[in-house]
Amino acid sequence: MAIKADCHTHSSYSGDSKASIESMVEAAISKGLTHICITEHYDPDYVYSSSDDEKIFELNTDSFLYELLQLRAKFKDKINIGFGVELGLQPHLKRELAIYSRSHEFDFIIGSSHVCNRNDPYYPSFFEGRSEEEAHREYFEAVYECIKKTPYFDVYGHLDYVVRYGPTKNDSYTYQKHSDIFDRIFSELIENEKGIELNTGGFRAGLGQPNPCMDILNRYRELGGEIITVGSDAHKPCDIASDFDKACDILKECGFGYYCVYQNRLPEYLKL
Repeated sequence: MAIKADCHTHSSYSGDSKASIESMVEAAISKGLTHICITEHYDPDYVYSSSDDEKIFELNTDSFLYELLQLRAKFKDKINIGFGVELGLQPHLKRELAIYSRSHEFDFIIGSSHVCNRNDPYYPSFFEGRSEEEAHREYFEAVYECIKKTPYFDVYGHLDYVVRYGPTKNDSYTYQKHSDIFDRIFSELIENEKGIELNTGGFRAGLGQPNPCMDILNRYRELGGEIITVGSDAHKPCDIASDFDKACDILKECGFGYYCVYQNRLPEYLKL
């Protein structure tokens, strides 16, 4: 396996995972990885659908870091463990996210859009009463606003997250239908030296593609995009580095010769 770094993983410090950090690290070692970054969810002002779920996307960052540092010492001769976070971006959180992103010495920050205009595409209600194309357009416009107003991240995560959950998933979804907004997104990212990720969770979601899909990755590269990380979005050990062989083939086909890992918020380019 050419890709040796999983840069998007979660443990039980994220409310949607039950896995220990140690179990995730051990799985990464067993699969021959040299790098793993634990990127727990921090999604302030998330819109919960049930009171039973409230606060699951809040994060005790100090406790998370304390355990991570212990494991970093324990496994220092076997794997590099990065201290990361997945920030849930919303434009009205500009000040809060600016402060939080500087509150700790993170190695890596993923910016993600889980909430679009106070709705999460994870829930079917996001798509009700309109076409999937209209729902996709609203989401991508919101991503662009987040990139401009809350640029406190290194790469943008699962850029087309919205297509995982629509009624027909990605059956009729293409770059061409939203080329104008994607090109604006990429221009903004590239100009500000930020990247995107190839998230293999799309395969597990039944898309037959990563997030974002291949033609979007190809367009990012055509426009001069070079910073790209690879992440499984694993919430349990068995999904660490899932479909990384496919990810490697896709990146090469799109013209990438390297992928990135981050330390102290700076990218290092590793050859595919």
